Amino acid sequence: MEKTDPRYHHFVQILREELVPAMGCTEPIAIAYGAAKAREVLGRVPERMLVEASGNIIKNVKSVVVPNTGGLKGIEAAAAAGAVAGDAGKILEVISCVTEEQKDAIRDYLAGHEITVKPAGGDVVFDIVLTLWAGEDRVRLRIADYHTNIVLIEKNGETLLKCGAVVSSGGAASGLTDRSCLNVDAIVDFVDTVDVEDIREMVQRQIDYNCAIAREGMENAWGASIGRVLKEHYGEDVKVRARYMAAAGSDARMSGCEMPVIIVSGSGNQGITASVPVAVYAEELNVSYEKLLRAVALSDLLTIHMKTGIGRLSAYCGAVSAGCAAGGAIAYLHGGGRREVAHTLVNALATISGMICDGAKPSCAAKIAAAVDAGVLGYHMFRSGQQFRGGEGIVTKGVEETIKNIGRLGRLGMRETDREIIRIMTGT
Repeated sequence: MEKTDPRYHHFVQILREELVPAMGCTEPIAIAYGAAKAREVLGRVPERMLVEASGNIIKNVKSVVVPNTGGLKGIEAAAAAGAVAGDAGKILEVISCVTEEQKDAIRDYLAGHEITVKPAGGDVVFDIVLTLWAGEDRVRLRIADYHTNIVLIEKNGETLLKCGAVVSSGGAASGLTDRSCLNVDAIVDFVDTVDVEDIREMVQRQIDYNCAIAREGMENAWGASIGRVLKEHYGEDVKVRARYMAAAGSDARMSGCEMPVIIVSGSGNQGITASVPVAVYAEELNVSYEKLLRAVALSDLLTIHMKTGIGRLSAYCGAVSAGCAAGGAIAYLHGGGRREVAHTLVNALATISGMICDGAKPSCAAKIAAAVDAGVLGYHMFRSGQQFRGGEGIVTKGVEETIKNIGRLGRLGMRETDREIIRIMTGT
């Protein structure tokens, strides 16, 4: 792909938009970011707060530890952390610099102030509305469609910011580069020919951050220690290392580890899954540094492509897309091209699509391990001359048609599944 091709710059920009740092699970961090920004507009710490959140936000915040809070969980903890100690200028690292004194202040705030949580109205899948009061002043702020997309700020009834159309279910969110140019052929062409200097800094940061938290997850007991369990019982083969290192990153991240990760499609777990197994295989295969960067960029773009049709949040586990994409990148590291990558994706998607997302919590690490395993199996099936064929279940002839089916399944077919998961989790 030549640099004169408009898609070239679109692909680089998509990576730039997606590969951003975040500390903690991105849904509670989005609430903390919104609370910090609303407090900034209010001009002081609020006396009380109302958080209205869509079902998928409630699902993803309920069971995950909010970092730098001393182990607190939930929407109230995220909102309090942002309002009391957040730095909105740090965006998704909004509570990365909380002091011990501020941790105590967060707990004191929770004990002494009213924070009301309600389901958001309407059918917007990603929706957070925060209302903060202090004396006679009132600020209302809305984040919709993706984690940093502030679409409304009001103070005392005056609109200070209103922008962008909100997407009710799936589709392309406003403010982001159009993803419709993504397809497997074009992605492989791009990573084959990209000037690595155009992607080096952001991809290298992803490798550095995400491998660091993976090592932390292996060195210390976090969550259910899925990474350590895999190593103990399955050994050191590269196929296992790829799984246990990715799982270990999630072990740490889901349990409040205060280390940043680089996210993909709005998710740190997806960012870890798309990059860490590829880095493990690159080291095993002793490929060049340039090949490593190309392969991780491939995995990232394939993840984004598959997730675009599903939407940021759904009942379809996002680790599936990233694990299958990592399998495609592992095929690429072995010298594969478009054909090998496409067959790997189809084989992997046929194996594991349909794994549910029941929120962010320690079991995400086990789901990541399963997704990476499916990606690796998909590649080894191809190497052995085996494949799943069009007409078998949700597989349709052609990788793009199968990816469309996955988008349809996750965005439309699993809507009621999503509602039922939320009802189960909230006891309603």
